[in-house]
Amino acid sequence: MDPTDDWSAVVELIERVVGEDDLLSSSVAGVRTMVPEVAALTSADIAGHTRALLAAATRALAARRGPTPAELSFVEDLGVTRARQGVPIEAVLRAVHVAERAIWSRAREMAPGAGVGAELLLDARELYDDWAEAVRARLIEAHRATRADQGVRAGNRNAALLRRVLQGGSAAALAVAEAGLPSGGLWLLVLRPDADGGSVQHRLPGEGAVLSAVVDGLLVGVLAQAPPGGLAGPGRAGLAGPTGPEELAAARRLAVAALAAAEATGRTGTVHVAEVAALAAVLDRADLATVLLERHQQALAALGVNAEPVALAVRAWLEADRDVAEAAERLFVHPNTVRNRLQRFAEATGVNPNTTFGAVDAWWLCRSWLTPG
Repeated sequence: MDPTDDWSAVVELIERVVGEDDLLSSSVAGVRTMVPEVAALTSADIAGHTRALLAAATRALAARRGPTPAELSFVEDLGVTRARQGVPIEAVLRAVHVAERAIWSRAREMAPGAGVGAELLLDARELYDDWAEAVRARLIEAHRATRADQGVRAGNRNAALLRRVLQGGSAAALAVAEAGLPSGGLWLLVLRPDADGGSVQHRLPGEGAVLSAVVDGLLVGVLAQAPPGGLAGPGRAGLAGPTGPEELAAARRLAVAALAAAEATGRTGTVHVAEVAALAAVLDRADLATVLLERHQQALAALGVNAEPVALAVRAWLEADRDVAEAAERLFVHPNTVRNRLQRFAEATGVNPNTTFGAVDAWWLCRSWLTPG
């Protein structure tokens, strides 16, 4: 057999793996679960960069070459973006590794059926590793240069203090004291940064000691007292507390979960995690969302083009506290249309949204179906 034909089989295998519908979503879910530092980023952000890297790697394997200047330019942009978002370079590299592992694990599973032997697959992996090494070097270089430039320009004492606070333990207690905050009764607030990079202080009414900075792509604030009211301007924030300095790292995780729950349900203003505890717990488990999606793949296929309107009806009905008339008004359809779509959902999935836990699964599944990426 012509060696060129052998290599074509390898390229076809990689293209099939990368093109699988569930690979990207499962990779993104894995990254968000296994790399907490990027969990604050949107799924669309992670999916977009992952998709671009996979496409570039596939082109490089097909041509049996290293990265081109255009590919390295994209990688450099990724490094700059993640540095500006406050994501550590170690977390960026771990996220890339998680995606790589998913690709090659799937490739090994599918190789025998594609007529690709272990030796040929190993050759492809070695070529990929050479490509990836050059990509990682450029990624690290761009990230470090951006962080160094940020440090020189900003001289950001608040950011340095806040990172120490979020380490927990005695380091947090010392940083809290250095920032002039009390030793107890602290509140942790997170929100999406403004385009102008404003602080937490200018987004909240009233007075009070506040330590804030952008950390891992979110504007994080430690407050000496509970926020007295809503946010200045549009938007939403997640809130946790009160707590002591040693527990602020855990409080940030809870506040991020509250923000995600508020975004999922369209709530605005300041949302304490206790107000959305169940929903925050659900949305924090991207791995379980992936399992739920996989379980109901056949139902999604059976619904076909009707999947989106059915999912919208189920979600609107549940978010309207099972009020058919209100859900119909939200969707601009007849109430009977909502009832019919609820029945179609139950028949396709076997999930009864009229029961307590069935409602949770139905809402979660429909939200996942409607979420891009």
